Amino acid sequence: MTLSLFDQFVSPVLLGIPLIALALLLPWILFPAPSSRWMNSRLLTLQSWFIGRFTNQLLLPINMGGHKWALIFTSLMVFLISLNMLGLLPYTFTPTTQLSMNMGLAVPLWLATVIIGLRNQPAIALAHLLPEGTPTPLIPVLIIIETLSLFIRPLALGVRLTANLTAGHLMMQLIATAAYLLLPLMPAVAILTTALLFLLTLLEIAVAMIQAYVFVLLLSLYLQENV
Repeated sequence: MTLSLFDQFVSPVLLGIPLIALALLLPWILFPAPSSRWMNSRLLTLQSWFIGRFTNQLLLPINMGGHKWALIFTSLMVFLISLNMLGLLPYTFTPTTQLSMNMGLAVPLWLATVIIGLRNQPAIALAHLLPEGTPTPLIPVLIIIETLSLFIRPLALGVRLTANLTAGHLMMQLIATAAYLLLPLMPAVAILTTALLFLLTLLEIAVAMIQAYVFVLLLSLYLQENV
């Protein structure tokens, strides 16, 4: 049977049970839990420091009304980082390479920010559809363009996360396959290809964290416009 490069993105099934459900449950285990001891462990201290710094940096430019989203944004950040990093391990599956899942995260959160803006400050929320000082003949066209750009936001969130992770995984598989095939033919070139694969793996680790941060950061910017 001929395997395709895209087979790694197919959700695996064991005994009729989709393993994506198990992958989605894993990040919740990594969330720091309060300790009954006087002093926390090094891992818990590091996690708490990272979460505190991230939350402070993310919510700094947002008004006080948006600080209620701190728990949602922080949980989403840890959740996405864990899922993205999960796919870098051998014989694992990356749920965030599925556009349907990413859109399932992006659309409700984006829609919540829009609804909050329309409920709390409808005049300001609708004013975003028409820049100040627009010439009268251009008003209908700009309203249509701004409305389309508003509805494209969740699509951009989901596609950006999916495309970056999918492209990185395909590159890793192509380079790993090339190194495996070149090993008996040209060992020196295979060693150089393996070194390139190692560097690409380090890059993918950075991409996994950066893309999770960008996803949450853009959501916070959308919230900032509506609070």
